Amino acid sequence: MRNDTRLLDLLAQTSNMGRQVVLITGAGQRLGAATARRLMNQGCHVLLHVRSSIVQAEAVVASSEKEGGSGEVLVADLTVDSDVERLVQDVICHPLVVEHGLFGLVHNASFYSPSSFEETPLETFRLLSRLHMEAPYALTQGCLGALRRAGGSVVGLVDTSWGRSWDGLGHYTATKAGLRQLMLNLAGELAPHVRVNCVAPGAIMAADWEAEHFADVVEKVPLKRSGKAEDIAAAIHHLLEHNVLSGHVLHVDGGWSMVE
Repeated sequence: MRNDTRLLDLLAQTSNMGRQVVLITGAGQRLGAATARRLMNQGCHVLLHVRSSIVQAEAVVASSEKEGGSGEVLVADLTVDSDVERLVQDVICHPLVVEHGLFGLVHNASFYSPSSFEETPLETFRLLSRLHMEAPYALTQGCLGALRRAGGSVVGLVDTSWGRSWDGLGHYTATKAGLRQLMLNLAGELAPHVRVNCVAPGAIMAADWEAEHFADVVEKVPLKRSGKAEDIAAAIHHLLEHNVLSGHVLHVDGGWSMVE
């Protein structure tokens, strides 16, 4: 997936400040793709991780390159240890990362499908634990040296469900809560060289299974409107760039978390 000639051109064009490299997991569609587009358009070289959405991610890169952006696609299954280890090596051995470090790491990859507690097998919970907690742990740890060299930033995509019971989503909300706590703990442990924050999206881009009832959800939001993927991308961009913001959970939910 890597274009070495393109990379040599990027290295030659890099200023003394260095080209900012950002890894986004789950970047082929939805929030990840919107974030990749925004960061590429802002001049970052984005590493778009995907598991299966290769064609979609390559289309995102191709579209941004027409506007002067740059990025590339990296493929890995984050529930498989060997794939995570290979992804870490792909990132830390990347020529731009070797030269300038890793400016940003966005833990966006996720799986979201409701099922009752009684009907959810333990293996599903384990899979989500690997995806939402173990993979972010391993990726952050493996890329830590590169993040420190760049004075970089980590952003975890968490959830507005914190502290509440959500029917049919115990396997999802519990593992997202684990990611939230991991990010907040790392904000303390990795300071002062690496900043760590979270974004908690609210009613954003209805999934197929919730489309029928999405209007009812939006009605509960104080602003009475849903957000767009671009709203989340803007929040992630803000946290990556803000050099004194760390240990924060930014709710992008129209005030939903205040009332729900």
